[in-house]
Amino acid sequence: MSADISPLQTGARARRWGAWYVAEHKIRSMRGYIGTLVATAIGTPFLYLFAFGVGLATLITGNVGPVPGVTYLQFVAPALLATAGLLVAMEEYTFGILLGFKWNAIFIGMNAAPISGRQIINGVVLFVGLRMLVTTSVYYLMMLLFGAVEPGWSALTIVAGLLCGFAFSPVAAYAATIQEDRGQFAILQRVIILPLTLFSGTLFPLTQLPIFLQWIGWLSPLWHASELGRQFVYGPTEPIWLTVAHIVYLIGLGVLGWQLCVRIATRRLDK
Repeated sequence: MSADISPLQTGARARRWGAWYVAEHKIRSMRGYIGTLVATAIGTPFLYLFAFGVGLATLITGNVGPVPGVTYLQFVAPALLATAGLLVAMEEYTFGILLGFKWNAIFIGMNAAPISGRQIINGVVLFVGLRMLVTTSVYYLMMLLFGAVEPGWSALTIVAGLLCGFAFSPVAAYAATIQEDRGQFAILQRVIILPLTLFSGTLFPLTQLPIFLQWIGWLSPLWHASELGRQFVYGPTEPIWLTVAHIVYLIGLGVLGWQLCVRIATRRLDK
């Protein structure tokens, strides 16, 4: 920064661009493990699409999907992409949030400068969105490579993946309340997140579950995002009002968790 910029100007810039500065810091901090991120971004979709769409589908169903005229690979691919967005969000909304408050209290340092709690959380959400965009874009390219989608409207499955991860922002609000790490995130992963992949219509239609279990899918952002992605890949297979409901639900849940996290983080930083 130029030496002729006054402290008042520096403070004004921080107040204006604080969220972007936080996102930039998060991006720069990734350089230490960029190799792992690249290998994961490329290797994960390759292995999952091959395992579920080629191996399992061919072995069990002959790659015939549960929707007429749709292969199993086409059915499962949008759900896998949505899951990829979810996993990125979960990583950053749990360990990333607690890291900034406790393990490496950079949020406290940022807040000591003219960057507010709202800007810090906004910057984290922005960073998570950028990271999800890269991950889901790579996933989509792999879907093209495997022939799971045709170029065109199917690219909007990336948007479905972004909305899926964003809808899990209430997890960030929960992470902002944690004072001591006692394995809460491990419990969250094993008791809530992992079972969602089985009860959200990802690997098989939700209607194949007993009616008394289907409500789990109706509440799950992963089901809404998976169904939304499928409309872009081989739809329409549902009424337009239901597609709109998917979008409204995902955005509404995401905004709720985001603003709740802002409120909790601001209170914690202003103590």
